[in-house]
Amino acid sequence: MEINIRANSGVTTLVNVLVVEPENQEKLLRLLKESTESSFSKLPGYISASCHKSNDGRRVVLYGQWRSPADIEAFRAKPEIAAYFKSITALAQFESIICEPTYVDHA
Repeated sequence: MEINIRANSGVTTLVNVLVVEPENQEKLLRLLKESTESSFSKLPGYISASCHKSNDGRRVVLYGQWRSPADIEAFRAKPEIAAYFKSITALAQFESIICEPTYVDHA
C-alpha cells in the first residue's frame, strides 16, 4: 500500500516529532513499527503510518493518517496506551501535532 496525501481530503494527520539520542534511534524505530503493526493499525479510523529518521540519528518523525481528530483522541484515551507512551518517553522527547494537509505538490 502506498500513502496518499491530498490537500483538503478530510483526512487528519498526526505528526510526532521525536528527539532521541543517536544510540536509541533504531530501538525507537523498532518500537514504533511494532506498536503500529500490533495495535494502532487495528484501531478504528487508522489509515496509515510512516516513520522517517534523520541522518544525524537525533530525530524520528512519525506521520500518521486518521479519518478524524476524534479517532486520534479515542486511541489516546485507551488505558493501555499509557504504557506505550511511557516506553516512548523513556527513549525520546516528543511533540504531537494534529493537522490537515492543505497543500501538496509532486512531480
